Amino acid sequence: MLGSNHTSQGLNIIADYPGLSTEIRWLISAFGGIIMCKLAYEFTGIFTPFVFRGFIKLNNAQKLEWKNRGFSTFHALFVAIGSVYLLLVSDLFNEEFFIKRRSTLSDTILGMSCGYFLSDVAMIIWAYPTLGGLEYVLHHGLSLYSIMQSVLTGEAEFYIFMVLFTEITTPFVNLRWHLDVAGMKSSKLYLWNGIAMFVGWLVARIVLFVFFFYHIYNHIDQVRQIKNAAFYSLHTIPPVLAVMNLFWFFKIAKGMIRTLRKKKTQ
Repeated sequence: MLGSNHTSQGLNIIADYPGLSTEIRWLISAFGGIIMCKLAYEFTGIFTPFVFRGFIKLNNAQKLEWKNRGFSTFHALFVAIGSVYLLLVSDLFNEEFFIKRRSTLSDTILGMSCGYFLSDVAMIIWAYPTLGGLEYVLHHGLSLYSIMQSVLTGEAEFYIFMVLFTEITTPFVNLRWHLDVAGMKSSKLYLWNGIAMFVGWLVARIVLFVFFFYHIYNHIDQVRQIKNAAFYSLHTIPPVLAVMNLFWFFKIAKGMIRTLRKKKTQ
């Protein structure tokens, strides 16, 4: 566990640049996130043929989604690692009054995450419905609104990072799609990835959300001190995301059960 000097330094960096507004810092970080997505997108297209030669035979829509899922996976790992560090390693949110705690690092990670959601929503709309339906636009829109609001107000970043950690399940979802397109649905890797996706989703998107609501209930006095818009968002958007997670969880569970039954009959 790092000492309080680390957190203080992170908080003081913000005050060291009084001429740089929160909005400008957010725009710079969001732009950095867009560049990150673009680089990951292009790298995926260059690197993939070396590990999967069939990539060049895919149609344009499949190549587009393959590369889109490439930067989706990169963002998921980026924010999951950042969330673990800020929530468990750093002492940023360890103080009793945590609801308005923030640092340059936390603001930067959230800003870059905004850049990802902006990039992904733009691609979903541009290629609609190739990369997903309206449920993905809704999910990304709600996530983007929540993150922007937290960065611009400096409130409830603790809870935003708790929700962002749920992105840790995304690499398993993307790998499942990649293996399917690569014709590897009968492989052991596909089976074990499906089991890992089920367990990961259960822990990160179901159990963690239960803890999320429990934590808010136990710290409602602090939650009531944030601005009205943020307060109501914290009580409306996470429940919507939780319902969507439950819906997708049942689909994942049905798919895993169906795959396991096929394995038994073979």
